[in-house]
Amino acid sequence: MSQNYTGSNSPLITTEPYKEFPENRYVESTSDSRQFDESENNGGIQPFLNDEIAPTLSVADAIAQMLENLGVSYAFGVAGGAMASLWGALSNSSIEVLNFRHEAGAAFAATEAYFANNRPAVVFTTAGPGITNALTGLFAARGEGAKVILLSACTSAPQRGRWAIQETSTYTLPSGGIFTPGALFNYAITIESAAQLPQIFRKLALAMAQPGGFVAHLSIPTAVQTSLVENISLPQLDVAPFPMTASKEAIAKSVELLSSGPFAIWVGFGAREAAEEILELAEKTGAAVMCSPRGKGIFPEDHPQFVGVTGLGGHASVLTYMEQQPPLRTLVLGTRLGEPTSFWSSALVPKAGFVHVDIDPEVPGVAYPHVETFAVRSDIKAFVKELLQQLPDASDSTMLLPRPEHKAIEPASDVDYPVRPEVLMAAIQKIIVEDTDAIVMAECGNSFTWSTHLLQFAEANRYRVSTGVGAMGHAVTGVLGAALASNSKAVGIVGDGAMLMNNEISTAVKYKIPAIWIVLNDARYNMCHQGMKILGLKGADATIPPTNFAMIARGMGAEAIVVVRESDIEAALEQAIASTVPFLIDVVIDADRPAPSGGRNKSLAAQGIKSSPAKNTAKQVSFPMV
Repeated sequence: MSQNYTGSNSPLITTEPYKEFPENRYVESTSDSRQFDESENNGGIQPFLNDEIAPTLSVADAIAQMLENLGVSYAFGVAGGAMASLWGALSNSSIEVLNFRHEAGAAFAATEAYFANNRPAVVFTTAGPGITNALTGLFAARGEGAKVILLSACTSAPQRGRWAIQETSTYTLPSGGIFTPGALFNYAITIESAAQLPQIFRKLALAMAQPGGFVAHLSIPTAVQTSLVENISLPQLDVAPFPMTASKEAIAKSVELLSSGPFAIWVGFGAREAAEEILELAEKTGAAVMCSPRGKGIFPEDHPQFVGVTGLGGHASVLTYMEQQPPLRTLVLGTRLGEPTSFWSSALVPKAGFVHVDIDPEVPGVAYPHVETFAVRSDIKAFVKELLQQLPDASDSTMLLPRPEHKAIEPASDVDYPVRPEVLMAAIQKIIVEDTDAIVMAECGNSFTWSTHLLQFAEANRYRVSTGVGAMGHAVTGVLGAALASNSKAVGIVGDGAMLMNNEISTAVKYKIPAIWIVLNDARYNMCHQGMKILGLKGADATIPPTNFAMIARGMGAEAIVVVRESDIEAALEQAIASTVPFLIDVVIDADRPAPSGGRNKSLAAQGIKSSPAKNTAKQVSFPMV
């Protein structure tokens, strides 16, 4: 997993009355990271020193207090009878509780809220389908590197196996992976007794202070939620965020390798807190810089040393650079180099290999196992600061680097209909990217490729896409979490398929969240439609009945407008930005304009996807009668 960490603006995980107690102490480990000295301070967690907690405090109330102390501001979910007590406790805390229309949308919103304000977010669900509905969004949270805590209800022990309503137990759901740690959850536990709370609180406090993402699941049986916390000392959660730093030997080796010839810098989402240092490093060394789709804006895209975005929706200028001015090595900062970032292309491999920095020791070398890779486990910001101290300045003579290609847009026809996607993106660049500080999110599919290829950002944390999971509905619903947690406008550039699958317009209206949706309405799953055509696959239907999304949005209480002409786009965007309520722009786009997703189609072809043989030459297969 690529690097994601709690930034310096994150709150201490603390309970107010005990701020005067000693600070955590660190010890330098023999590895390349720093560890807590747990011998004296119980891992940096002070015990409560006041009298025992009053026996009127329920488990649900204690959990709500714990989440407040962890810095949680928002809880997103769908309520239900099995978790009524927990829902009530959250609602009576300082945490803002938002009831969504679908649990997956709530989980996507929680993920984007975390990235917008760097505070852990909560997802709450009832039993049974509440949990299973949320799993896709939580899968995305894990893949994106967010800090999210799922609170779910489950069936109480005496009722398990007796066909309770929405029974949630090992009789009805697999225990492994949902109620235990694994690929989905970093930490998962069913709370059967209040006596478990101190250790659970301690575990979460330490996890939230660690760099990187963390997705936890606390499943609380209905009866346990109302049980009282008696004769238990809950821990004082006082753990400051701490960095993971590389060893002196790793820094020295990195300096040696990068000093031996020209190098490039490949920036990923995990480097988003080190934007200033990366800019200084590039200018100090003259290195060319490229970025992953999630890394857009970390290094200014208008900078002369920026050669382009790699991977899905990326730029041919990167390949031009690698061919004409190949670096000896590439310094990889906070990206997994997976298919959406690299397509595992050999053309992106420098002659002497990679220096790959990440907080996850399993990341370096995975995407390109055959390529020489020097792996460094470190916080990106701390690592780059060390390089700045030790790397020599580049010579004054720097070569002119290739720049991302931007074709001139042809003048509109007299008809001015339908809207060309590139014209829409130019208007979004002008009105939203350059004239506001709004967060911009792109949905998977052609929305992703058009936005990634054509929009340019000069600041970090302005652009968000999901690459690993790429779930439809992520940006459509995640835009609520981004707008809420950033306390500003957030814009989702989404397809009509995603908008039909899972939208939270009604939720945005209820809570007056200033989200903006720009719908690329082409009556198709158009990445599928265009991709099938390019791959020579025929017969599959990817069309959608035409939909008036503006009418749907207005029916839910939002403001909305339909745009069918290119000359109306800028006015519509300005109207959306000026609005104080949720706003949807339904843009009828030219469905036949080829999206910049050729790299994805080539990657699919390389993996064995190809056209079916002609019917008259295909071998007939006999299937048994059923």
